[in-house]
Amino acid sequence: MPPKRTCAALVAVAVAAGLLAGTGAASAHQDARRPVAFDRTATYPVFQNRPAGEDPASPTVAEISATSEDGRTLVYTDALARRIGFLDISDSDRPRGLGTLSLAELGNSEDEPTSVAVVGKYVLVVVNTSADHTDPSGRLDVISLRDRRRVASHDLGGQPDSIAISKDQRYAAIAIENERDEEATPPGGEEGDLPQLPAGFVRIVDLKGAAPTQWRTRAVPLTRPDGKALPALVAAGITEPTDPEPEYVSINGRDQLVVTLQENNGVVLLDLPTGRITKAFSAGTASVDGIDTVEDGKIDLTGSITDVPREPDSVGWIDDRYLATANEGDWRGGTRGWSVFDSRTGKVVWDAGNSFEEIAARHGLHNESRAEKKGTEPEGLAIAEFDGVRYAFVGSERSNFVAVYDLSRPTSPVFRQVLATTNGPEGLLPIPSRDMLAVSSEEDDASVNVRASVSLFRLGGHTPSFPSIVSAGDSGGAPIGWGALGALSAVPGKSHQLYSVTDAAYSTTKILTLEAGRQPAVITRSLTVKGTDGQPTGYDVEGIHAREQGGFWLAVEGATGAGNKLVRLDSAGNTRQVVDLPADIAAGLAGQGFEGVTATTDRRGHEVVWATLQREVKTDPAGTVRLGRYDVESDTWSWYGYRIGSTTTPGDWIGLSEITAVGDKLAVIERDKLNGPSARIKRVYTVDLPKSAAPAGPLRVLPKKLAHDVLPDLRETNGWTQEKLEGLTVAGNGEVYAVTDNDGLDNATGETAFMDLGSSREIFGRH
Repeated sequence: MPPKRTCAALVAVAVAAGLLAGTGAASAHQDARRPVAFDRTATYPVFQNRPAGEDPASPTVAEISATSEDGRTLVYTDALARRIGFLDISDSDRPRGLGTLSLAELGNSEDEPTSVAVVGKYVLVVVNTSADHTDPSGRLDVISLRDRRRVASHDLGGQPDSIAISKDQRYAAIAIENERDEEATPPGGEEGDLPQLPAGFVRIVDLKGAAPTQWRTRAVPLTRPDGKALPALVAAGITEPTDPEPEYVSINGRDQLVVTLQENNGVVLLDLPTGRITKAFSAGTASVDGIDTVEDGKIDLTGSITDVPREPDSVGWIDDRYLATANEGDWRGGTRGWSVFDSRTGKVVWDAGNSFEEIAARHGLHNESRAEKKGTEPEGLAIAEFDGVRYAFVGSERSNFVAVYDLSRPTSPVFRQVLATTNGPEGLLPIPSRDMLAVSSEEDDASVNVRASVSLFRLGGHTPSFPSIVSAGDSGGAPIGWGALGALSAVPGKSHQLYSVTDAAYSTTKILTLEAGRQPAVITRSLTVKGTDGQPTGYDVEGIHAREQGGFWLAVEGATGAGNKLVRLDSAGNTRQVVDLPADIAAGLAGQGFEGVTATTDRRGHEVVWATLQREVKTDPAGTVRLGRYDVESDTWSWYGYRIGSTTTPGDWIGLSEITAVGDKLAVIERDKLNGPSARIKRVYTVDLPKSAAPAGPLRVLPKKLAHDVLPDLRETNGWTQEKLEGLTVAGNGEVYAVTDNDGLDNATGETAFMDLGSSREIFGRH
C-alpha cells in the first residue's frame, strides 16, 4: 500500500479538493490553514448487537445516538426493533456491543424510540406510544445508564420526535410532532395535506436540582387554546399554522430553543426559561440551477428547480446568533442543500445552492434514482467545535455521506471533507472531548447484505482513506458525474493514466480517464460511447481494454446469453465491430456472462483478445468457468477452463470479475458475492498465458496461483467491505490498481474503493 501522507501533503490535498469543490453560489473561499482529517476508524453493524437467539436477518437499525459524559458509551435508538442499544466505544478502533434494552420491557411491544439523550448518569429515551395518527401519545423514559433500569417516566401528551439538552443541563426540549397521516385526506384538501389535528407543540423538561421523578414538564403550544393559529406564525407565513408539526430542536448557549416545522417550511424560536415564543419565520424558498432533476439513467447536472420551499429537517445553532438547517424537504419541497440563517432577522445569510449535490457527483455518490425527487436529501446536521475550530456536519440520507464544513466564519462555510457512511446516515453525533464523530444509519436489508451500522471517525493526523477517487470539472465547470466503475485498463504510453468505464447503472456508457498518480485519483475526462448508428448508447460494460493500435475493446454482459458481446471502439468512442459469442456458449448462459477483457499483440501485429465469463456455462462441469480466446485475424473463438473456489454460505456464489494480461500471465479476480463482515473471497489469481488456441475437446483447465488477497486492502479503510471487486490493471508505471463497482448506489453503500495494491513485480513476480 502507498505510504501515509504527511500533514503537509494533506494540506495540499485538502486545498486541491476544496478547489475542485468550489462551484455555484455556495463556492465559499478555500484556504489551507486548517486541513481536516476526520478518518474512519471503525464500522459496527448493529445486527451484531442483537439479543441472543434473534435471527441475524431481522431488521435492526441505528437512528439517533448519544454518549455518556465520558464519551465511552454510545446509546442508539432502534425504532424497527423497538429498543435502544448500547456500544462500548472506549477503543474507537474496536467498538463493542453491550446489548440492548427492549421497550417492551418498559411499556408495550409497539412502543417506538424516536430520540435519545444522556444527562449525567441517566439516559433519556423519547418514546412514541401512539395508537394511530389521530390519537398521538408518548412518554419520556429515564433509564439508569449503570444498570438500565427505568427510574422515572413522564407523559408527553403527544407523539414525540427529537430531544435536545441545554449546555448547562438545566433543560430538555422535545418536539411533539403529532405527525400527519400521508394517506389521510383533510376536508377540502388532497391526500396527505395539512391540517391534520391534533396540533403539535413543544414540551420543556426542567431538569436542574431535582431527581428524575420530580422533573417538571411544561407544554409550549404552537397554536391558540381554541386551535386557531398563533398570530406570530401567521405573520411569518407558516404554510398551515393550525397544524405546525415541530420536527427538530436545538438549544444555544443562551437557552434559546430553535425548532423546525418541516412540513410547514418554518422556524420558531423559544425562550426556555419562560417558554415564550420570541420569533417565527419562514424558511423561504430557493431556486437552484445545475442539478439533476430527471431520473433517466444519466448524471445530468443541468436541471433546475424554481421557488421550492426549503422544508428544513435538522437544525443546529452555530453560535448564539446564527443557525443552520438541513433542507431535506417533505411533501412540497427540499432544496438539496443546507442554509445558514440569522436568528435576529430570520434571513438566509448563506445557502449551499447546488454545491451539496455537486459533492455527491464529484465523489461517485450521486443517487440517480432520486434525481426527480429530492436528490441528495440532506437530513442530519450537527455542529461542534474541535481544537478551536467549529464544524458543521451535514448528512445525505440518499447518497450515504456526511459533508464537513469549517464554520470559522458562520456566514461563509468552507467545505473541507466528505465522510463515507453506510446507507441512510440519520444520527450525526460529534464527540469533541474524544476528537470523534459517530454516524448512525437507518437502512437495513439483510436480503442484499446492506446493514445498518454505527461508523466512528476520529480527528487526527492521518490521511483519510476516503475518497480514493474524485472527479474534476467538465467543460462547463460542473463535476464529471461517475459511478459503477466495474473495469480498469492502462492507457498505452502513459505511466499514471488509467481508463475505467460505467456499466448498466447508467443509460449512456462513459469511458473515464483517471490520473492514478494523484491522491485521491482524479477523473479528468469523460468519453461518450456511441453505437453503430453513431448515437450515444448504453452497454452493460464489464470489461475494458485500451488497444495499442488505438481504440478499445469492451466486454459487454447481456441480460441473456445472446446479449454477451465483444465490442471494438475507435478512439472517439464509436462502435466499429461487434463480436458475438458462439451460439452454443451463449445458449448455456443466463444473466451472468462477460466480466472482463484484455488483449495481447505480438511483434507481427497479431492481436488476441481474452475475455472471462463470470460463472459456469450450464453444460460445463460445476466449478469450471471459461476463459475465452478470440483471434481477431481469423475471427475464431477457443476456450480454456478455470477452476473457481467454493462457498458454503447460503445464497452465495464464487465467480470471476476481471481479466488482464500481465506479461506471460493472465491475472483474474475471483470473488464471492458477500460484503460487509461476511465478505471472504476477494482475490487475484494468475494462470500462465497460453501461447496458442485451445485444443478441441474437453476444457483444458489452467492451473491457478494466488497472487494477492485483496480482502485486507478492502478492510483497511475500516468501512463496509465492498462486494464487487471488479477492476484490475497494471499501469505504465508498473503499479497494480484495483477498483470496486458501487452499483450506482443500488443496494450498496455507494462507496468506491480504488486501491494501489503495489508493484507488478511484488504481486506477479518477474514476467
